[in-house]
Amino acid sequence: MNKQNATIRRLPTGVKGLDDILGGGIPEFSFNLIAGSPGAGKTTLAHQMMFAMATPERPALYFTVLGEPALKMLRYQQQFDFFDPEQVNSSIRFVNLADDTANGDLDKVLARIVEEVRAHAPGFVFVDSFRSVILATQSDGDAFLSLQEFIQRLGILLTSWEATTFLLGEYFSDTEPNPIFTVADGLIWLRQSVQRNSVVRKLEIVKMRGQPTLPGLHTFRITQAGLMVFVPPPTTSLASEATAVPPLQDRRNVGVAGLDEMLGGGLPRGYSLLIAGPSGSGKSILAAAFLAEGARQGETGVIAAFEQRSLHSRGAVIAGLIEDGRIGVIDTRSSTLSVDEITLLLIEEVQRLKATRVVIDSLSGFELALAPTFRDDFRESLARLVSALADTGATVLMTSELEDRYSELSFSPYGTAFLTDAIIVQRYIEVGSRLERVLAVVKVRGSAHSHDLRLFDIDDDGLQLGERLAGHEGLLGGRPKRVIEAAPPGAPRG
Repeated sequence: MNKQNATIRRLPTGVKGLDDILGGGIPEFSFNLIAGSPGAGKTTLAHQMMFAMATPERPALYFTVLGEPALKMLRYQQQFDFFDPEQVNSSIRFVNLADDTANGDLDKVLARIVEEVRAHAPGFVFVDSFRSVILATQSDGDAFLSLQEFIQRLGILLTSWEATTFLLGEYFSDTEPNPIFTVADGLIWLRQSVQRNSVVRKLEIVKMRGQPTLPGLHTFRITQAGLMVFVPPPTTSLASEATAVPPLQDRRNVGVAGLDEMLGGGLPRGYSLLIAGPSGSGKSILAAAFLAEGARQGETGVIAAFEQRSLHSRGAVIAGLIEDGRIGVIDTRSSTLSVDEITLLLIEEVQRLKATRVVIDSLSGFELALAPTFRDDFRESLARLVSALADTGATVLMTSELEDRYSELSFSPYGTAFLTDAIIVQRYIEVGSRLERVLAVVKVRGSAHSHDLRLFDIDDDGLQLGERLAGHEGLLGGRPKRVIEAAPPGAPRG
C-alpha cells in the first residue's frame, strides 16, 4: 500500500529573497507571527506580502489596532513601489479594532474578527499589532490563560475558514514564555543590529512547520521597492558540466605582456586570482588590464570597486567600456553593506551581462566598507563569495593591500590565500639606491608556472613587465645582494 502525503501549497511572498529562505514560500492556511522591535520593518513586510498575494478571489483583511485611522498608515506605505491603490477596497480591506480593544474584552475582539471574516471570506488575514490587543486586555492575574484560549480559538477559526494568517507584534526575545510562539506555525523574526553608528537589519525564520528553511540571520534592506533579503544562491545551483571543473587548457589572457607566460599560458577559465601587494604597486592597473583584455576578446566583465577614486583613474578605456555597458559596476557606496549583499549583486550582474570576468578591488577596501557587525566573520563570508562566483563560471580577479614587511612573506592579511586558485605577489625592493617593483607568480592550482621574480614598471600604457633580476639574492627581503657567480672550471683567471 503506497503512502500518499498531503501536499501543502507554498505561496510566493513577493519579497525578493524571502521565498528562498522559507523553502519556497509561505505555507497556505498557516498561522504566522511576524515579530521584532519597533522600526524593524514588520508593517512594511506585511503590506508587501499582502499586496503581492491578495486577489479579488482571495482578498485580504488587514486589522489595525491603532488609535489613529488606517489612512495615516497607508500614507506612508503608498511611498513603496508595491503599493497598488486599485487593490484597496477591492482585494484588500482595512478594519480598525481600536474601539473593540478599548474595554479589554477579548471575546468582543474575537467576535468582531469573526464578523469580518464571515462577511468577506478572506484568503489572508493580518492583525497589526497583535501585541497591542494583548496589552489592552491584560488587567488581572488570569490574563495569561485568557490569552492562550484566545490565541487557540483564533487559530482554529482562521484555519477552518482557510485563511493564511499573520499576526504582527513588538517582541524583543523569542526565549520569553508566550503561548503565541507555541501555537504559531511560522515565526518570522526581524532584528536590528546596532554597532557604532551602523544599523543593520536582519531576518530569521525561527520556525516554519512542514518545510525546511534556510537557517541563520539574513541581511535585508528596505528600499523603494520594499524589503530585499540578500541570500546568495547555493554554491552548486549555478554550476553546470561546462563550468564545474575549468579545463586548464582553456586559458584567459590577463592583458599584460609576458605575464600570461608566467602563469603557464594564461589564467584558466573559472579560476580566482589574488593580486597582493603594497599601496601603489599596480594592483588596480593590473585589474583594469584584465577587464580591458576581456573586452578585446569579446567578453563582458563586472567590477566591484571599493576605492571609488581608483574607479575613475583606470583610464579612458575602462571608462568607455563601462559607458558602453560592456563592464558592469556594482554600487558599493552604502554604509551598511554585507558580504551576502555584494555577492548577490555581483551574481545578478554576471547573469545580466553574461559576464565572464569579475574584479573585486580591493578586499581591504571591501572589509572597511562593511558594516561593523560583519567584519568578525569576513573570512568565512569571503569563502562563500569566492565559491558562489566560481559556480557562475566567471574568472575572478581580486586585489588585496599588503603592508610591505620584509621580515615575513605574506599573501593576504586575512589568511584567505588558500581560497584562491592563483596568487601573484608584488613587492618593492631597493636596488642601487632606487625603489624598484617586482612580482612573482606564487601559485596556479594544478598548473606549471614560472618561479621567477620579474621587475616591472608602470607607464601611461599600464604595467610593463621587465626581465628577471639575475645575479641577486634576498629580493623578498627588500634589499637584494649581488651574487658573484663562481667561474666555471678551466676558465682563465683574470
